[in-house]
Amino acid sequence: MPQRISPAVAASSDSHLEIHDATKSFGSTQVLRGVNLTVAKGGTTAIVGPSGSGKTTLLRLIAGFEAPDSGSILLSGEAVADGAAWVPAHRRQVGYVAQDGALFPHLTVGQNVAFGLDRRGRSARARVAELLEMVSIDPAFARRRPSELSGGQQQRVALARALAREPQLMLLDEPFSALDAGLRSATRRAVANTLAQAGVTTILVTHDQAEALSFADQVAVMRDGQLAQIGNPFVVYTRPADRATAEFLGDAVILEAWMEGSLATCSLGGIPVRRPPAQGRVQLMLRPEQIRIAEDGPIHGVVVETDYFGPETTVRIQLAPVVPDPSKPVDPHQPKGGEIITIRHWNAMLARPGNELSLRVVGEGVAFPFA
Repeated sequence: MPQRISPAVAASSDSHLEIHDATKSFGSTQVLRGVNLTVAKGGTTAIVGPSGSGKTTLLRLIAGFEAPDSGSILLSGEAVADGAAWVPAHRRQVGYVAQDGALFPHLTVGQNVAFGLDRRGRSARARVAELLEMVSIDPAFARRRPSELSGGQQQRVALARALAREPQLMLLDEPFSALDAGLRSATRRAVANTLAQAGVTTILVTHDQAEALSFADQVAVMRDGQLAQIGNPFVVYTRPADRATAEFLGDAVILEAWMEGSLATCSLGGIPVRRPPAQGRVQLMLRPEQIRIAEDGPIHGVVVETDYFGPETTVRIQLAPVVPDPSKPVDPHQPKGGEIITIRHWNAMLARPGNELSLRVVGEGVAFPFA
């Protein structure tokens, strides 16, 4: 049985999952390096990071497919992995949906979904139909084979099979990565809605930044076996903890700047920064959508090249050199300008190579100590 932990280290009442200082190595390779994570009951967390960062290994520890080398994992206040105490996967009330769905090809859809049910006969058939409807699959599809379904339908059947065991926690291991863009988005929304309506705590592992930001109410960024930042999607995107996190989560404009108080002076002018980490020389980060083309913009640049993507165009702009005021002493901290930045704009005709544009920055920047 799961070991009841002492009140001194008990999980908080609204926490479903707590991971403390979890480590895991395979041979001489350390994959996880002291991971700490808390997931609220009924919440949705996306663990995002590049391939090889340790995402799937962490998911396997939570599921009970692997045991951590050190550290502890608690589910609803119960230690399922803590030193000698370890609860196997089939006793953790955890559902798992793999990247390819892993449906049994020799069974029908109905038989796949019923695989985890204790009941049989008419009661089982009724429950299978209920589960299929829950994931927006016509119950008549129960007689089909997995090969007769689309990729998105197969993933929803895999979710129905996982839900059949009535798990308290659902683990999704890159379940949408094999789907094309349109189907991926629709399937993601359907899965998210199903799990939310069922009130199931969910953890999604993905390498897709947009997927993580749109799917979850908490995002955990994994890098080199550690969680570099955890927070709600808006905060993690707009106020990344470091440059590597900023550049992984989306396009970023990075400029050298000089910080005085809460104002960073760079080639794009004076940019306000909330809680700057240092004074003097820093690296300033802006998201491309913060840099707008505006007729009255105080910053000027020339379009170098563009990439057309239909609803938007990626525009590379070389900023104009900063002309020092001849009546004032030369300021060594004054930005020289001339950098090439990348922004996005909807008007492909306006942003043609060679065009001179006026720019304006909206919002705050994020400063990192100069490396």
